[in-house]
Amino acid sequence: MQKIILSCLVLFSIVACNQKDNDYKELAEKMKKESSISYTKEKAVEIVRTGFNAGDSYGEVWIRDYNTFIELSAEVFPPESLKENLLVFFLLQGEGGSVVDGFIPRDKTSGGYDYIYSELEPRYAGHKNTVETDQESSLVQAVYKYVKATGDRFILDEEIGDRAVSQRMEDAFDFLLNERYSEKYGLLLGATTADWGDVQPEHEWGVYLTDDSHLCVDIYDNAMFLIALENFVELVPEKKEKWMPVHERIAKNSREVLWDAENQKFYPHRYLDDSPFPDDFNEDKIFYHGGTAVAIEAGLLDKDEIKASLDHMVENVEASGAGSIGLTLYPPYPEGFFKNEGMYPYGYQNGGDWTWFGARMIQQLVVNGFVEEAYKHLLPMTRRVEENEGFYEWYTVDNKPEGSGTFRGSAGVLYKAIELLEDQLDIQRTY
Repeated sequence: MQKIILSCLVLFSIVACNQKDNDYKELAEKMKKESSISYTKEKAVEIVRTGFNAGDSYGEVWIRDYNTFIELSAEVFPPESLKENLLVFFLLQGEGGSVVDGFIPRDKTSGGYDYIYSELEPRYAGHKNTVETDQESSLVQAVYKYVKATGDRFILDEEIGDRAVSQRMEDAFDFLLNERYSEKYGLLLGATTADWGDVQPEHEWGVYLTDDSHLCVDIYDNAMFLIALENFVELVPEKKEKWMPVHERIAKNSREVLWDAENQKFYPHRYLDDSPFPDDFNEDKIFYHGGTAVAIEAGLLDKDEIKASLDHMVENVEASGAGSIGLTLYPPYPEGFFKNEGMYPYGYQNGGDWTWFGARMIQQLVVNGFVEEAYKHLLPMTRRVEENEGFYEWYTVDNKPEGSGTFRGSAGVLYKAIELLEDQLDIQRTY
């Protein structure tokens, strides 16, 4: 009897594998015939080839953006150009390890930002959006991607002032643990923002911590930190004993504090004190798409939880009428909850549709075996690239493009999502 059962299981496995192969072949043929995919790849290369700033409407090189297109940049620029940009962030690094958001030539600075200068870098001025807690993690991730793409490990030993780059990467971690750590939750903290956003509700602009800021912990900042820690110990394995216990603690606390097991979603925030929103507002009903995608990349969710997260995203897209699972969050924060006028319901980061994060979810679907789902949810993103002839910063709930039309972050993550799908489906690349 056992032999019969075993034989049946083997036969079932063979049939299932053959069916999967057939499904993948059919999917590969569809993908090769889809004009928007080839167009998207061509356009991504074209746009990234033209520079390193976030898009044509920005003068700065931003680390959170550069981190998401540096791999594609490595295909069209020599390593020296990529390395120079990375080193500027270390040259402008603060004494405590703080990393700037972006840098711009000194003669092109303008009003608004509180610029940061360093004797080590006379060419550029930096600035830091202090409501964020992802600059340090983004820089470490970008160095990792640079090394993996170019093979240049010498950057780790590059001397900046009196410290090697590898030491300065640890300084960045130390800044997070010393200046952006909540003892209450055992997690990194930041200001209240909408998912991965950089605008707090208490101010008309909202990019600087003030006495009015409401500090909290969220999944995006901590997932980014987890990825950066993993990247660092892979680059510098002799530091594993020092940093992996930190990784384990942050991962454990992220699950215990921020994962809502009953509803299979992450809580938007857990506050150190009080919330900036009215007492009768239930913020926990909001689902954060971007932070969830990054949490999956950080390995915080199992396969069943990933499927549940995708189901939430699809339901949210259908309920809102949005164009793709790049929808930032759902439901959006009500009108007037943010003083920044751009943060109206379904505006900017308050329910805008961002390929910049949606394509990261596509990547994680591929990596975790949801290949057919990845292809299905990729198409709305590539088709609007072709329709609008560019990579826009974000889209309205009725799929109208907004912001820069040469947003390199979107180009980088969408290009990578397509390449991951091509690899999975064994498609010969043409770009």
